[in-house]
Amino acid sequence: MKYEIEALMEESGVKFGTSGARGLADAMTDAVCYSYTVAFLQHLEQVGNITKGSEVAIAGDLRPSSPRICAAVAKAVEDKGYKPVYCGEVPSPAVAYYGLVNKVPSVMVTGSHIPDDRNGIKYNTPLGEILKEDEQGIRSQSVELLEGLVKADGFFNEAYELPAIYTEAEDLFLKRYTDFFASEALAGLKLGVYEHSCVGRDVLKKIYSALGANVTGLGRSEKFIPVDTEAIRPEDVKLAAEWAASGDFDAILSADGDCDRPLISDEKGHWLRGDVAGILCARYLKADAVATPVSCNTAVESCGAFESVSRTRIGSPYVIASMKEASAKGANMVVGYEANGGFLTNSDFIAEGKTLDALPTRDAVILHIALLADAKAKAIKLSELVNELPARFTASDRLKEFPTEKSKAKLAEFNTDDFAKDAKKIERLFGHLCGKVVSMDDTDGIRITFENDEIIHLRPSGNAPELRCYNEADSEERAVELNAQCIELMSTWI
Repeated sequence: MKYEIEALMEESGVKFGTSGARGLADAMTDAVCYSYTVAFLQHLEQVGNITKGSEVAIAGDLRPSSPRICAAVAKAVEDKGYKPVYCGEVPSPAVAYYGLVNKVPSVMVTGSHIPDDRNGIKYNTPLGEILKEDEQGIRSQSVELLEGLVKADGFFNEAYELPAIYTEAEDLFLKRYTDFFASEALAGLKLGVYEHSCVGRDVLKKIYSALGANVTGLGRSEKFIPVDTEAIRPEDVKLAAEWAASGDFDAILSADGDCDRPLISDEKGHWLRGDVAGILCARYLKADAVATPVSCNTAVESCGAFESVSRTRIGSPYVIASMKEASAKGANMVVGYEANGGFLTNSDFIAEGKTLDALPTRDAVILHIALLADAKAKAIKLSELVNELPARFTASDRLKEFPTEKSKAKLAEFNTDDFAKDAKKIERLFGHLCGKVVSMDDTDGIRITFENDEIIHLRPSGNAPELRCYNEADSEERAVELNAQCIELMSTWI
């Protein structure tokens, strides 16, 4: 049986978004996941990024469908003549880091923050995340499946047993931080770790305990909870406030399902926005060049801490490409972050004779430690650390079950390259909220800046059938209010 990957993506609905291939778990049959993985390996062979017979590291999150998909991936790796190394249920950055250190490809089975009726696969080359040109290389592949491998429904005829769990990926990830930061780096801090169904919940507790913090696990769940660090659920807002009120925590820490997008609250249980936490982390690392998507808080420019800030489309491949460009131009400390808080480093971080290797993929841990260590060194609370930045506040939410093509069609109404005409259209819709349009940016979706310095940014999600709305204003209350008003208005488009 032969599959053209481009056609299979259309047929199955399992397509590449901003974070790998994603789709409904039922649509991610063994045949689909096997074929995509073979296509990935064939692409690496064509570009010379893999050695025949080498290891391929594999890991998964805590979704019910992840073990089965991991098995399909491992079977593909084995059938292509490589060695599947199953790292178990570990964070995305942990399996990616293992691959970078050992110069082998890695694969993470995860749907990140989306509901567990969906899943996904993230592919990493020995050099890091696949970029957009790699996606095109994978899409262009033809894959031949052995006769009798799968049934008519796309699932294996015979069950494939995953290899025994290889623990080095988690161990290496833990040592990355405990070897670099002093054992008393977080001493005296009382930290709550909101565990929910985050795959890194145990390793997070191990790391922060090893750095001297008093750590308490909170809210552990055996059922998958779709925690989105960019659109935090009201339930999680309430939980953080309750824990802060009763637990005397300096901070509450968490992450999304695959533990690459951080959540961090201040001592009051107020979750920090990812694009604010990213600025603080970049400042702590003394970055001179920062890459961040166009949707992120403009305080990164107005704070004056960085020599250069480049704005990208939304998605880690674009941030990584921009970081690589900055490094090629000679920047010394190059970092990137996204609105979801995921923090990437394209340069080694050196302090007190120790080196923390670059990790150019989203990571939650470095952001957690950076903010806590910075506040501790200054003997201030996290809320006071945030107040060091210019007063710009962001809020975001999304309309669910809003098909991507419908989102694109709606936004195309405001994107005719005729500013005067587009501005009038936008003012008819949003002018009663923000006034006159002064500029528009179509880097990703449409980002509108108004005369009162408020921002409305609309774009289709790259991972799910959702239309996202981002807002920015001079107060948190106004940003939240504006976001709610925009979502209410947008709901009439459904």
